[in-house]
Amino acid sequence: MREYALAALVAAVVTYLTTPVVRRCAVAWGAVAAVRERDVHSVPTPRLGGVAMFLGLSAGLLVARHTPVLHDVLRGSAEPRGVFWGGLVICAVGVVDDRWGLDAFTKLAGQICAAGVMVTLGVQLSYAVVPGLGAVSISPDMAVPVTVLLVVIIVNAVNFVDGLDGLAAGVVGIAALGSFAYSYILLASLGVLREAPGTMLAAVLVGVCAGFLPHNFSPARLFMGDSGSMLIGLVLAGAVTSAIGQVDAGSLRESTQSVPFLVPLLIPVAVLALPFLDLAMAVVRRTLSGKSPFAPDKLHLHHRLLEIGHSTRRAVLLMYVWSALVGLGAVALFFSSGPLLVLAGLGVVAVLAGGAVLLPRWRRPRGVSS
Repeated sequence: MREYALAALVAAVVTYLTTPVVRRCAVAWGAVAAVRERDVHSVPTPRLGGVAMFLGLSAGLLVARHTPVLHDVLRGSAEPRGVFWGGLVICAVGVVDDRWGLDAFTKLAGQICAAGVMVTLGVQLSYAVVPGLGAVSISPDMAVPVTVLLVVIIVNAVNFVDGLDGLAAGVVGIAALGSFAYSYILLASLGVLREAPGTMLAAVLVGVCAGFLPHNFSPARLFMGDSGSMLIGLVLAGAVTSAIGQVDAGSLRESTQSVPFLVPLLIPVAVLALPFLDLAMAVVRRTLSGKSPFAPDKLHLHHRLLEIGHSTRRAVLLMYVWSALVGLGAVALFFSSGPLLVLAGLGVVAVLAGGAVLLPRWRRPRGVSS
């Protein structure tokens, strides 16, 4: 655990310290987000925050590789290297988009290219665990396209939720924390080493998001831009993919314990529930209206919270609460010896969070319409 904490801390410190430097470079280079009709910010704000995040990621991976315990585990693994190079490619694509702008299909091609680099270097799904069937192998021919598809979906889910100051960094940080907890507890429950590439990637990602958040929380001094949102989406996808494969399929088949070992993909899906929901709603909404699924609008979940009457900060905090409720709650539920008690606690929190969401409507004076 100390090695994970050290890698996360280094990633956070490097990201935090390099963000002001990147901000000055972004202003000098002209990488500044103008105010558009669908935007929430009211003044032009520099972006390229993904560059600082990539520097933090690189530092965290470097430190992890040189710690006594993680060094032995990571020495024979190609997954951190795959995430690094895939992250470099997708961050570079994002930098070009942050400065000059790319059309949706060019950006999608860049995402597929970055995912392909990561997958080619060893980050691949080798099996899936299906309730009732146990571990189901994925053929080598299918592993590459399936993994690339998973990466692209997660990258775009994170990109879609990046609409308010601090929202994407906080939600992905919570998602990474949930993925770390799931992976760490699962390995301990199986009686194997707790040091693994997927667990380490999740820990470093927590640090990257934590280091960037102080600069990005409302009012943001720097946006992460697509260079940041696509980067942390790809790293999260790499951590998820690695976590699924870091437990031997035979161990899962032989395990006498139930749900946690049968659905290792469920926790990563749970921690990304809000971005996935937002992405699905946006695609359906735009398709039904005859628009491209990639056409921007101002109807995301976070925009609706603002319409209800929440401030930017309160809307972001509410999204944090729901992300933690779904993601971390799922971890607690699957590994708890008293699931009914956990469900009751989650239910209470959900009711309170729902009340907080609707609070501005209840406070609205009578006779004032929405």
